[in-house]
Amino acid sequence: MRLIPLTQNNPVSDLDSLFGRYLTERPLSTWAPQLDLFENKEELRVQVDLPGVDKQNISVTLEDGLLSISGKRSAEHEAENPEGHWLRVERRWGSFERHLRLGDGVDADKVRAEAKDGVLTVHIPKKEQAKPRNISVN
Repeated sequence: MRLIPLTQNNPVSDLDSLFGRYLTERPLSTWAPQLDLFENKEELRVQVDLPGVDKQNISVTLEDGLLSISGKRSAEHEAENPEGHWLRVERRWGSFERHLRLGDGVDADKVRAEAKDGVLTVHIPKKEQAKPRNISVN
């Protein structure tokens, strides 16, 4: 195997640059934060990565078994800065929405949400009849 040195006149790096520019870059004003869904006997728990999003800009609703999480992250690079300028902007910004169909087995009146260290955690208790139970066999 032979390594190809990275130089300005390398056709491989030119192709990488071309494809990287046109195929991987997406508009930065739309994004969908990553989430994890956890379940145990008592509850469902949703954790959403929301670094840089203020609590005041997050909305969590649960209606007819559909959990909706939406919000907005501001774009820092759009603000004027007399001390310098942005050379590269990769972090996503703008509005987002995530929806999860949870069904009827959750207790909507006891849902609670908390944001800490850039992670939104939504605790969704299960209804008593939705919890698993042992059935004795006679």
